[in-house]
Amino acid sequence: MDIDTFKDYFSAVDDNRQSAKITYPLFDLLFASLCAVIAGSKGWYDIREYILGHHDWFKHNGMFKDGIPADDTIARAISSIEPSAFQACFIDWMKAVHQMTDGQVVAIDGKTLKGSYNREDRSNTIHMVSAYASENHLVLGQLKTDEKSNEISAIPELIRLLDLRGALVTIDAMACQTTIAKTILEQGGDYLLAVKQNQGKLANAITEAFSEQRRTFNDDVEFEYGHGRIESRQCYVLDKACLSGDFTRWPSMQSLVMV
Repeated sequence: MDIDTFKDYFSAVDDNRQSAKITYPLFDLLFASLCAVIAGSKGWYDIREYILGHHDWFKHNGMFKDGIPADDTIARAISSIEPSAFQACFIDWMKAVHQMTDGQVVAIDGKTLKGSYNREDRSNTIHMVSAYASENHLVLGQLKTDEKSNEISAIPELIRLLDLRGALVTIDAMACQTTIAKTILEQGGDYLLAVKQNQGKLANAITEAFSEQRRTFNDDVEFEYGHGRIESRQCYVLDKACLSGDFTRWPSMQSLVMV
């Protein structure tokens, strides 16, 4: 990771701490925290231990000249950062360090953060929508939503932040929406959306198409061992022309896939 490049992209993140109480520059804490998380750190104590273990390297590069910060010092500094500003810098940085290639799979998914809710009534639960480059194991961007049901509105917002030229974007059935498909195409990508009964007309037409055509297919079975069991998969593909009905509102739909 090039330090100067990182500094260029994250210089827009403001330090909201009281200047008279600052011992450690925000850049030092932010850069070290990101390095620590990439290395597997799970919390503030782990981040402090990472800084301690690499203190000579950090000092050589002009950071942490006044010693090692306490874990609560790191927590307060990072928690003071405006999330939207950090998010914008992070996505721009990811665009710079990650080269999108034709056919690369970008998986968009929503997750509920464990322990993020009030244990009495499960209020204030944090849901995150993430775009993940499968081949390179990189998170390209994230957005926070207050409710899981808000994922549908958050996903297009996240997609608009990404350069998806040449990528294949996969999303689960909850996000099987024409507006989301259009947004992916506008960003230069192709879409592969799971279909369930939230799109009942389309799901029924796909089921009917495969029922009629399946008997003419040649079987090609793939076996895979994983999670302590042997799994077999059969994949079938049909042209969209096999659908009965008008589905022109689904932009650039080409094929139907059943696994």
